[in-house]
Formats: sequence, C-alpha cells, structure tokens
Amino acid sequence: MPRLVELYSRRLQVQERMTRQIAECLQKYLEPVGVGVVIEADHLCMKMRGVEKQNSRVFTSCVLGIFQTDPKTRAEFMGLIKGVPNI
Repeated sequence: MPRLVELYSRRLQVQERMTRQIAECLQKYLEPVGVGVVIEADHLCMKMRGVEKQNSRVFTSCVLGIFQTDPKTRAEFMGLIKGVPNI
C-alpha cells in the first residue's frame, strides 16, 4: 500500500483525483467486491501561503463496488475508520 500511494502522490495533482486513482487501481488489479479509500493529508500550501492554517488537514474518500451501492456497508466502513488514530 505505501508504494501504491507513493506512486500516485509523486505526481502533481489534486488530492481528490489521487484518491480516486488509488481506489480504481485497487479495484482493477485485486478485483474485490468493493474498495474504500480515505486519505488524510497536510497541505503545505495551506500552512505556508494564503490562509496560513497551521493545523489544517484535508480528508478525501472514494468508494467503489459494494461500498458505493450499499449504504449499510458504506456506513459500517466509515464507522470503522473513525476509530483509527489520526483520522
């Protein structure tokens, strides 16, 4: 997983697109029933320029397959990741 994230994060792009690309890559090569990707990131542009928010974090998510079609499954996934440290 870290290598996959590093592959996409090295490109100049927006976080939302990167989140979708990671989810689509997992879906394509692993062929699971569903994929859920949540990314938490610090943006230096927000810390150093413009709004200068030092403790700002940006969260993006992408769900595919059963996580997209079944609200109960998606809610269970989102509930589980709320207990993960730093999210």
